[in-house]
Amino acid sequence: MTATRVKRISHTFSLTWAHRARGRVGRGANAVPFLKFTTACSPVVLATIFATFNAHAAAVAEYPTKPIRLIVPFAAGGGLDVLGRMIAQRLTDRFGQPVVVDNRTGAGGTVGAEITAKSAPDGYTLIMGSIGTHAISPGLYKNLPYDAVRDFTPVTQITMSPNILLVNSSLPVTTVKELIALAKAKPDQLNYGSGGVGGTTHLSAELLKSLAQIRLNHVPYKGGSQAVIALLGGEVSIIFNTIISSMPHVKAGKLKALGVTSTKRSPAAPTLVTIAEAGVPGYEFVSWYGVLGPAGMPAHAVSKLNDEIRRIMSAEAIVTSLASDALEVVTGTPQEFANHIRQEVAKWGKVIKNVGIRAE
Repeated sequence: MTATRVKRISHTFSLTWAHRARGRVGRGANAVPFLKFTTACSPVVLATIFATFNAHAAAVAEYPTKPIRLIVPFAAGGGLDVLGRMIAQRLTDRFGQPVVVDNRTGAGGTVGAEITAKSAPDGYTLIMGSIGTHAISPGLYKNLPYDAVRDFTPVTQITMSPNILLVNSSLPVTTVKELIALAKAKPDQLNYGSGGVGGTTHLSAELLKSLAQIRLNHVPYKGGSQAVIALLGGEVSIIFNTIISSMPHVKAGKLKALGVTSTKRSPAAPTLVTIAEAGVPGYEFVSWYGVLGPAGMPAHAVSKLNDEIRRIMSAEAIVTSLASDALEVVTGTPQEFANHIRQEVAKWGKVIKNVGIRAE
């Protein structure tokens, strides 16, 4: 009997092991009595079948059996890095195997994503993915060295966080509707700042321009903090920024907050309306993080990682801690995360194409 034949029989046998008590192996018309099946096989074949099945069962039970590399595609010390290290430490405690953070920076996170996509799909290389690496970059980079959907195995989303729409305190508006009316009355006369071309603060504004049909001038800076400084100094009139870094300026009366970019109000700023409810139906921009691996990861590894990470993220202390940074815990099944990524790739690809943004 050839090795291929043994492998096929072994696979069939392992799939039907749970049904052995009913005395048959296989399904439908092809099923045969268990005793007949076993007596028809030589001792060598049976030993091979049992060894294969037991090895598979052991792999499922024991994963992981060696250290796991968790790639963070941005620099150490940033929000994604801090979150990744928290998850890595808790997975290390649960698995009894080291989960080591590996910062692989460059090209807006695409360097780390490429490394992950091209790694062995054995469950021992993962990545802390984001809206940037897996939703924006596919539309932004012409020659992206990976496919954000095809080349990855989603494990679970872990957080989401909206941005906030801010204006200079001297701008004569207090609502989103008033801002839109002013922009329409003064087309191309209002400037908005961002943390860089193709970033979340840039696309937040471009989505508003598209849905509200207004014309604003884009002034990109080298980071979100520089854009905030420019807004405070009156160099620009409008920016989108993270809630956590914006609210101190709002509370001090230096900036005015007009709305949040999510479809529901943020616990971090519960009195602030959403842009959608403030007059721009369909508006939504939410940054997110999630864990993924290379395409073709073993199902048992994905399932175990999903269970453990969701358990970690549901801890009250973590939920509370992240909420203080305006991050909301959002986990789910691998399929739910996969569907979300597909929707986000399509959504932001369309926005990027309409605006004509391209990063080479």
